[in-house]
Amino acid sequence: SPGTLLSEDPYHELLPSGRYGEIDRESLREAGFILPDGPVTGLAEEFRIVKRQLLLGVSGGTGIAEDKRQTILVCSAQADEGKTFCAVNLALSLAGEKDREVLLVDGDSVKPEILSILGLEAGPGFVDAIADPTINPENLVIQTDIEGLSVLPAGRPENDVTELLASERTREVLAGLTRRRPKRVVIFDSPPALMASPASVLATHVGQVMMVVRADKTTEADLREAIALILEDRREDGLRGLPDDADRTVVTVE
Repeated sequence: SPGTLLSEDPYHELLPSGRYGEIDRESLREAGFILPDGPVTGLAEEFRIVKRQLLLGVSGGTGIAEDKRQTILVCSAQADEGKTFCAVNLALSLAGEKDREVLLVDGDSVKPEILSILGLEAGPGFVDAIADPTINPENLVIQTDIEGLSVLPAGRPENDVTELLASERTREVLAGLTRRRPKRVVIFDSPPALMASPASVLATHVGQVMMVVRADKTTEADLREAIALILEDRREDGLRGLPDDADRTVVTVE
């Protein structure tokens, strides 16, 4: 059944075989998401255009540091601006690539939505792997019945999640998720930048940031403030800042 995992206790240490879940395609269709094996729609074409820009960075065509090329952060200024909708659709679109695989990470431990959207059951995830150095993050990844798509849940909520994300352990976890899988693209669905501090910290770990704005809702002031916040932390981390915008993409949701 959709969301079946290979563990009775969702927080029990998992075997190397990992976890498996079936995507609820009917729920995706009803909610207006891209269907991997469905007809080509206007929305599907729009995300094909977006992913081509991002894949250029993943391939090293925009000068992104090699250790961060495989990682993309999807963010918005405020809540309810279409961030998670875009992150899921981007992942579904990337899963259709012949030479790539995608890992969708729910980076919002306060308000995780990825699993419920896809019809997958809850369990340990990204925060658990960061908080416990004995956990192999690959064992927490949910392989799905959509070829090329896997999911890493947010995991348990922690009061010090921002500090955990800023730790060296986060770099180790990301390296573990990408180093041995050169074809993998890791997409983070982060909290809104102006509502939660983890967003700007997550941005320091990735090669590209996709900012989502909602037509007639997102204000220019909020967008500018969110981008400035994210880029400021990236400058401190030694990454490129405001003068060069090759590592960020802005997507407008109608």
